[in-house]
Amino acid sequence: MKRRRVGSIMTDEVVSARSGTPVVDVARRLAEYGIDGLPVVDADDRVIGVVSATDLQGDRRAAAADGMPTAGEVMSVPARTVRADDSVVRAARLMSESGVERLPVVDEEARLVGMVTRRDVLQVFVRTDAEIRDEVVDEIVVRSLWLSPQSVDVAVHDGLVILSGRLENSGTAALAVRMTRQVDGVTAVVDRLTYRKEAPHRDLA
Repeated sequence: MKRRRVGSIMTDEVVSARSGTPVVDVARRLAEYGIDGLPVVDADDRVIGVVSATDLQGDRRAAAADGMPTAGEVMSVPARTVRADDSVVRAARLMSESGVERLPVVDEEARLVGMVTRRDVLQVFVRTDAEIRDEVVDEIVVRSLWLSPQSVDVAVHDGLVILSGRLENSGTAALAVRMTRQVDGVTAVVDRLTYRKEAPHRDLA
């Protein structure tokens, strides 16, 4: 089953700043590129913080008003980041939890490699019902569960997937439902599957 990764949708041309970059230059970059925030990196391109338009206002800027404030003085830390091999679902969840519109993408050493935005994420989930149905049938029913495509009836309406049909055992039915819930673009799954017998339960004692 295919699962979209952040690396497949991120932008690798990223506008960033250094800790010593003056705030006026940061504000200029935000306005020039039409963005609401950018990552702050050190000399090794490791992400050490994020500066948003909000950070350029109010208390943080006032605290540095005794001199020319820099990105390092107003940035938010620690920076919320994702890895290129993280799922798009994880990125979407982190954006929602953090209330941010964009996330820096880093490698295993926290070095900046890209940027992913809420718009990038949403485009993944805007999939047609036909695309979702094809993935459920091809990737789950046929390739993962080794069933014939006719063994499970897959109906999709606005991202809602309805699974029906009669399978060999309850374990296969449960697995079909669980895997379908993980498909990008699926909003919910209605389980109408029946089965011939219960799957054997393992004694874990």
